[in-house]
Amino acid sequence: MSTEHDTTGSSNPQDISARFTAARAAGQSLQAYPGMPPTTLDQAYAIQAAAVARWPDAVAGWKVARVNPAFAAQFPEERLIGPAFAANIHRVAAGEAARCPVFDGGFAAVEAEVVIVVAEDAPAGKADWTADTVLPFVKSMHIGVEVASSPLATLNDIGPGAIISDFGNNWGVVVGPEIVNWRELETIAVETFIDGQSVGTGKVAIKPGPLGALAFTLNKRALQGTILRAGDVISTGMITGVHDIRIGQQSRHVFAGVGEVAVQITKAAGR
Repeated sequence: MSTEHDTTGSSNPQDISARFTAARAAGQSLQAYPGMPPTTLDQAYAIQAAAVARWPDAVAGWKVARVNPAFAAQFPEERLIGPAFAANIHRVAAGEAARCPVFDGGFAAVEAEVVIVVAEDAPAGKADWTADTVLPFVKSMHIGVEVASSPLATLNDIGPGAIISDFGNNWGVVVGPEIVNWRELETIAVETFIDGQSVGTGKVAIKPGPLGALAFTLNKRALQGTILRAGDVISTGMITGVHDIRIGQQSRHVFAGVGEVAVQITKAAGR
């Protein structure tokens, strides 16, 4: 596991968030973590909050990911979240490919995921949701893709604190065709292809997977003093793995019995 960082840099959330958001705004990469990586969840989410405040776009949803078990003692939550901004939500119909930017020289990957659209505003302060009690908040469930990208190529290697601090390593959520019969399904088998070559297979269990991720996000946002709102999209976690991808490549994600969704990777440009 890499701990590469700028040892001359700050641990101040404002300083770190400023450097990450400046790199993202310019479409540029970073050679090292811009300061001292956060060592606690509180530090990591403080940087994330500072970065969200700096970014000139509305948060339109959240990505959810599992915390690597190797870091469980240091970051003792089963999942982490990161913001998905309105400009990075891509809704595509069957047969279309979403065009999604990534940072040249940074981290870039695609992950097949189930995406939930939130049905209604959550009540403030309630933080005891479970996979069994979140059903009223599911407006629709879709096949989809998270496009993970950061200006820092080693972000994932540093660990969950670094991932959380840089928007959860998110730079796109693709919302594909609806899973109209999701209430009748226990699992969905999924396969991911990049440029026509199979790179991973997996199976998602609806209740502990997507519904559990929605419950975690509802609880986390409540504890952070805010709520999920109607229309928010929740990208609920990888199914076939985290698959590195390069600018110019295309991925295709096949959800058995449901459909497929495709992504064309482009180069992130400055804002």
